Amino acid sequence: MRRICLALPTDRACAPMLRELAEEAAYAVSNFEVEIALLILDSSSPADFGDHVRVLAELPLAPGVEVVHLDESAQSVFLQQVIKDAGVAEPDRILHLMLPGIRSYGACTNRAFVIAAALGCDSVHRRDSDCTYQELDGAKIFPIHHELTIGTTAAAARDRVSTIELGPDSDDLPVVMAGASFIGDMSVDIDDIRQRDPEIYYNVVSLWAPGDATEAEKRALVAESFTGAGTAPFVADQSALTVVDPFRVDMSNIAFHRIQEQVPLPPATDTIGSDYFLMHLVQDAGLPGVLHNRHIVNLHTGERKTDAGFASYQLALTKFFLSMLYLWDVYAGLGKAGSSLRDDKGDVDAAAVAEIVRRSIDLPIDENVDRLDRLGAAYEQLGGRHAAFAGTLVERRDQLLSEARQDMDDFAVLIDVWQSLITASKSAGAGLRP
Repeated sequence: MRRICLALPTDRACAPMLRELAEEAAYAVSNFEVEIALLILDSSSPADFGDHVRVLAELPLAPGVEVVHLDESAQSVFLQQVIKDAGVAEPDRILHLMLPGIRSYGACTNRAFVIAAALGCDSVHRRDSDCTYQELDGAKIFPIHHELTIGTTAAAARDRVSTIELGPDSDDLPVVMAGASFIGDMSVDIDDIRQRDPEIYYNVVSLWAPGDATEAEKRALVAESFTGAGTAPFVADQSALTVVDPFRVDMSNIAFHRIQEQVPLPPATDTIGSDYFLMHLVQDAGLPGVLHNRHIVNLHTGERKTDAGFASYQLALTKFFLSMLYLWDVYAGLGKAGSSLRDDKGDVDAAAVAEIVRRSIDLPIDENVDRLDRLGAAYEQLGGRHAAFAGTLVERRDQLLSEARQDMDDFAVLIDVWQSLITASKSAGAGLRP
């Protein structure tokens, strides 16, 4: 029977989402021929971790669902063994890239990929702890309903979707991704800026546009950024077999098959958006996916509104803007390479991806210097906590510019060893099973 991983990385208290995640797992095993590894990668405080242990122990798990709940210590032990077995160069560096000890959206999902492989899962279905599910007539709307189309060929998926946007030349390729977006709170917590001053909001959000974008292109980008699927609730299923547009899906509502074992995500720390890379790779390689409308409900946690939470979030947003100097160049390179990035079976050439990433590393940093100047000016205009944060950018400037470049070098290094890590993890997985 097919085995899949329903994964939740978290660094916060999230007992309600754990219960809902178990409900989604129960829905999957009751309606499809699958087994579920419910993987919780838990970086929360000891008190919250203890609460999660109790919640998970009390769950009435459906047959075919097993829970794997790992704190960072347990993850570290497993990763050290995998890295040793893989025989990679610079093992300490690789361990740090996989488990940096500070927030990394890419690294936490990379750990889910490696551990899912160890658990014998052929796909990873990711959710977030600051989300919940929509409901219709009292029933939760679980994305996994459409996500289980992945793993088939595009030809086999034709009867499982409502719309087909791929030609027969894609029929033999695997469906490697399924996703939807979100409704509710913006994915980036900056709605207060939008409400206070739309022009400053534009000045801030447009910082993630390519350096050569026209004013019209920037306006269009800002208009659709971070708003997901809007506010309209779910009323009926819609799904399309297509090459999925990354702007139409969210990482809290995503599933990957095979490709997550071929190329990892950028392991950048304190950088929002660092976990979206595979969506772009799937699109640029022309690989089939399913785009559906079972959108997650996004929530903003109270911690973000505290002074410490605000400063932390603004740092992650700043580093996101700086990362785009390199990522837009990489995406352009991937787009130019197109279908040459994959073979006839749909497997991606990781070495080609690493080469494109490395070519971006030596880009001039003028654009990023300008981004920091413009962000600081916008935040000074806003005053208050924003102005205080802008003041910290001055002293951090050289460090932030250096880290953005180093993040891409780290990414290329991780791509180089990724297949070795996945192979080693499949041999070391027995110790993770409950």
